[in-house]
Amino acid sequence: MKVTEQDIKTVASLSRLKIRPDESARVIEQLDEILNYVDILKSIDTDKISPTTYALPMQNVFREDIVKPSLDRDLALSNAPLKEDGYFKVPRVLEE
Repeated sequence: MKVTEQDIKTVASLSRLKIRPDESARVIEQLDEILNYVDILKSIDTDKISPTTYALPMQNVFREDIVKPSLDRDLALSNAPLKEDGYFKVPRVLEE
């Protein structure tokens, strides 16, 4: 076992998690399995593999900007609960 009871207590404290005593044995086993899997991954020879930023090819999915007439102001404000001088009125969120 690579993970000890003290490791679990330390990680739980640092991450502000509460792990009950009856859960710690299961958590130790799970973390140990994860670390064993990481060791398997470390043993794989990746010298001939070039690093990649993305696993799949990326392309720009943005559409072209097209100028269109905008929504009429009165129509945009028609369902506003509060409006003033042609603008939406919202509660103040900044304190002075």
